[in-house]
Amino acid sequence: MPKIVLENITKRWKKFYAVENLNLVIEDNAFVTLLGPSGCGKTTTLRMIAGLETPTEGRITIGDRVVFDSAAGINIPANKRKVGFLFQNYALWPNMTVYENIAFGLKNINEPKETVDYAAKNYARLSEILKDPKGVAEIVNDCRDKNGTVDKKKAYIKLIDAYTISMMTAKTLLGYGLENDTAKAESIRKDLDAKLNAAIEQHKSKGETLDKDFRVLKDGKPIVTKRKLTKEEVDLAVRRVSRIVKIGMFMDRYPAELSGGQQQRVAIARTLAPEPSVLFMDEPLSNLDAKLRLEMRYELQRLHVETGSTFVYVTHDQMEAMTLATSICLINNGVLQQYDAPLTVYNRPNNLFVADFVGNPSINFIETHGEQNADGSVALKLLGDQKVTFRPNAPISMAQWNADRDASIEAENARRAELAKQKGYVEKGNKDEVFRYNIARVEEEDTSIADDPVIVDGDYVLGVRPEFIRLTETGIEGEIYGAMPTGMESTLKIRTGEFLLTSVVFGDTLYAIGSAAHISFVGNSIMLFDRKSGRYITSGSVEI
Repeated sequence: MPKIVLENITKRWKKFYAVENLNLVIEDNAFVTLLGPSGCGKTTTLRMIAGLETPTEGRITIGDRVVFDSAAGINIPANKRKVGFLFQNYALWPNMTVYENIAFGLKNINEPKETVDYAAKNYARLSEILKDPKGVAEIVNDCRDKNGTVDKKKAYIKLIDAYTISMMTAKTLLGYGLENDTAKAESIRKDLDAKLNAAIEQHKSKGETLDKDFRVLKDGKPIVTKRKLTKEEVDLAVRRVSRIVKIGMFMDRYPAELSGGQQQRVAIARTLAPEPSVLFMDEPLSNLDAKLRLEMRYELQRLHVETGSTFVYVTHDQMEAMTLATSICLINNGVLQQYDAPLTVYNRPNNLFVADFVGNPSINFIETHGEQNADGSVALKLLGDQKVTFRPNAPISMAQWNADRDASIEAENARRAELAKQKGYVEKGNKDEVFRYNIARVEEEDTSIADDPVIVDGDYVLGVRPEFIRLTETGIEGEIYGAMPTGMESTLKIRTGEFLLTSVVFGDTLYAIGSAAHISFVGNSIMLFDRKSGRYITSGSVEI
């Protein structure tokens, strides 16, 4: 499977930038989720890679092939990029059976392919299978109904799955009647071997040979011709993918006769059948109920491992992204916010937006102000007049960090000023802003008419995941404001002054609303963010 490289990809409509200067490398055999809120540009990114949308500028490479380059005028159409696309609505033909839906795209393929002698290949395969006629007999006998009659449809499917053969070959195998008489297998084998030798001799008379895969060779090289797939090749491809997604028994049904999960499997099988180099999925589970979504997540994980394909998956569901992906690409307002492994995104988010978007229940944000002490710790005041000490996990100079922040902001402003001087430059209408995080309070404030606060160095935001707020004997005083037990754990809302904090407590204890409580921040994964820029500074522990 190929690597996908996006370089300086931009897509805009007039002044609206759907995607702005995106640089991304999707490694071979990765499972990458494009995550973000509605309208952030994730589907547009997916469609540009697939060739369904044309970027305004930039360069896209799939494997060693450039499929788009605005500077060079290259734009390979979608049907030539050898990628599969799974849509949100499945797009199954209602008047076609499952088999016909999967085979539909295969029948339209017409491209250079190696010549394979499938007749000779089947002679050899059947001869090999008949070395163990008792195994064939057992499979067929398992398909007898209560009257002792062989259910042929069931037998065909079992033979196809057991021996990885086509329907035509399965019918031939069942026709031998080995379930009634295994002794005749040897004579059938001799006849098959004779037919195989005759086929080999016929190729020799033409100056051709067959390799171990039964490709026809001329002067030691495979004969390649532009052709459509044979009926045998189409059937083998359909049976291969139906076995992967476990829908072999539904081949004669129509989409209306299938459940949502079964329709989803058919759509996946149809996408996999042409063996695309990359599989793109645009929110494919959004039409399913919660239980079925969970089951299909496991199926997609298994599918990714079994096919060895590169998966690029669009979702706005952060839980889906966390559980499926090897890497998460988080986008907001057309700009890449972070591209990392799921646990890295969760434990070390680049900024306040990433921290807020990933995690359920959501992270607690606590505004604070403080100064760094001589020993490297930071003295903070938060939640009213509560004084705490933040100890970074690694040595850090806040003064140097602030200087580096200011320098990077200045450099970015300079870069944009240079861009503005270029011919054809269009100023971004959907401006980027520092993320406006939410501070949970007992009584929500109306911020629509409030002036923006004056933020200075030393203004920070603590990010505390709910699992790191624990009920303790001593600590910050509060009370239980809300409790939602789920059996294994309880999600609590704890009031301290005018503020509300969310905590996840494991166990089946019942908590009384209004009861007194003390909380502490545990562990060394408490995050410190810069309030001015919204950027992540470091992680550490908090001492009360």
